[in-house]
Amino acid sequence: MAGDDGRTQRQRMLDGDLYIADDPELAADSRRARQLQDRFNRTPAEAADERRRILGELLGAFGRDSEIRSPFYCDYGYQIRVGAGVFANFGLVALDVAPITIGDDVQIGPNVQLLTPTHPSDAGLRRAKWEAARPITIADNVWLGGGVIVLPGVSIGENTVVGAGAVVTRDLPADVVAMGSPARVTRSL
Repeated sequence: MAGDDGRTQRQRMLDGDLYIADDPELAADSRRARQLQDRFNRTPAEAADERRRILGELLGAFGRDSEIRSPFYCDYGYQIRVGAGVFANFGLVALDVAPITIGDDVQIGPNVQLLTPTHPSDAGLRRAKWEAARPITIADNVWLGGGVIVLPGVSIGENTVVGAGAVVTRDLPADVVAMGSPARVTRSL
């Protein structure tokens, strides 16, 4: 199904424009991701090579010496890029309707949510199933505490620490500690 400009819904999504999420091509992409993440989530921790292989197939990039503990959930997988030396604890949810970029040496606590999808405020557009998304970027050496939620369009600067349970609603600079809901910078590092 193409939009008014001839682009497929997948291309509209990848371009960051409004798109229809229940498009058959996107549904197939989502099914593929669910099958791979289900396989990953069932693979025992002792089978590290197999887990890395599955993540290599699922994700857009998965860096050397990185680890994601199960369970792990995503929408498509191919829009997630994970740098080297990343550790993500149990329960990471990375809704990658738009790109999610995770730099090197990032530490992600349990039950963190990286949420790129947005929905129009216009009720008619929502009823018609239109959606959009904005990318998330997490720079090198960031630490996201347990239960952190990062909202669409947010960038977090290098070396920044985000305290447990924070909701990051806007960009955070490098070299700071941020806490709360919404997350606010509490001090410099």
